[in-house]
Amino acid sequence: MFDYSFTHWSTFFVAAILLNLTPGPDIAYVLTHTVKNGMRSGFAALFGVWSGLFLHVVFAALGLSVILATSATAYFFVKWIGALYLIWLGIQALRSNSPSIDSKTGTTRSSARKIYSQGVLVATLNPKVAFFFLAFLPQFVVPGAGPASAQFFLHGFLILAVGALVEPLIIVVGVKLSKHLHKNSSVIVWMERSLGALFIGLGVRIALSEQS
Repeated sequence: MFDYSFTHWSTFFVAAILLNLTPGPDIAYVLTHTVKNGMRSGFAALFGVWSGLFLHVVFAALGLSVILATSATAYFFVKWIGALYLIWLGIQALRSNSPSIDSKTGTTRSSARKIYSQGVLVATLNPKVAFFFLAFLPQFVVPGAGPASAQFFLHGFLILAVGALVEPLIIVVGVKLSKHLHKNSSVIVWMERSLGALFIGLGVRIALSEQS
């Protein structure tokens, strides 16, 4: 079981590293909260995104993502819930008038639990993530190496494991940026509003998307 060649693993891990280094809404979400609120909030955002992606890995392994891909009703509800939630988050970010970080103590005012929960929902309610796993993971399913569901879960989990090695660097960069930017509140507000515009754009894109 799980008997793969060196070529298989080398191809997979190169792809996994590139996937985790590719900029996207999740990266922007983590970086913005790190710069705005500090390391604790950055990790809360990162753990939230990872949790949401892990749910998609489980969904793919259980075959639930196939239901989303084939059922127009399921896709419709998930699509609109996700789109409206992202647009709401974007509006909240655009309405932000000041950074949340306390330059004297370095403590955050934003709730780490709230940031984590938002990260989970941002990742979970994006149906395109489910379609990505359905398109990507089957390429690494090898006949005779074990049940397809187990291979799905293994490779999906390893993508997150690679992310655990790569993506904390984003928080390190964010913390270094915050040290230079916390005195300039306008820059942090600009980042918050840029994130808001990104979420609204992603929400609209999801709302306009068609079932694959």
